[in-house]
Amino acid sequence: MYPYYIFGQFDLYLICITLGAVACLFLFRLLADRVRLSTPLTNLSLGGGVAGLAAGLGTAVLFQAFYNFLAGYGFSLDKETGATFYGGLVGGIGAFLAVYFLGGRLLRDGGAYKSEFSLVSSIAACSITLAHACGRLGCFFAGCCHGHVTDAWYGVYMPAVGEKVIPTQLIEAVFLAALCAFLVFRVLRGKRDGFPVYLVAYGFFRFFIEFLRGDYRGASPVSFLTPSQFTALILTAVGMLLLLLPKKKGAEE
Repeated sequence: MYPYYIFGQFDLYLICITLGAVACLFLFRLLADRVRLSTPLTNLSLGGGVAGLAAGLGTAVLFQAFYNFLAGYGFSLDKETGATFYGGLVGGIGAFLAVYFLGGRLLRDGGAYKSEFSLVSSIAACSITLAHACGRLGCFFAGCCHGHVTDAWYGVYMPAVGEKVIPTQLIEAVFLAALCAFLVFRVLRGKRDGFPVYLVAYGFFRFFIEFLRGDYRGASPVSFLTPSQFTALILTAVGMLLLLLPKKKGAEE
């Protein structure tokens, strides 16, 4: 653990988050070039990505404030509120879609922004997983998002807890890195269902790894589910629906 300032007000958590954002945009540009996405659509998507990252930072805190409220701690937005990934993802997606489709109407490309959206969203899924993997490394260094206390060999001592815990941050970072590689491989093979595949794969993983988590996460609308489990079920269902719709449409035709 290294939850200390490296220089100025920057610790390894903020450094990892920043590197994750940069890596997210860089990977999107790299893959867009490889699959020959048009320059206007690439620039539009990158602009949407920047907007999504900015909005996601805000909604990550907003969602956590709501979860704290449900847990009985009141609703407050300050540096002690905390943040949740799924909250940032939902807000980020909303901001990206707004910029992409509103901006797409201004492009005179014959509606390519609509026909290429499945490809754009697949590349975006690759970028999100890479950024998230970097973020989880930041969580490990900060000592947040940890697992239950354990005496097992794989336990890691967390100064904030004062005991060895399951390093759920590292487990998730490894999973996200592998998922990113898998999604990149699919994009380069011409697959365009990357985003729903991401929603389902990460949703399943997140639902089950929550059972290993030992940190405070607030409360969800369903008492026996954590906030992330509740959101994971919803987004997994959305992902499965998006995967099944094209098959159903093709069968009807």
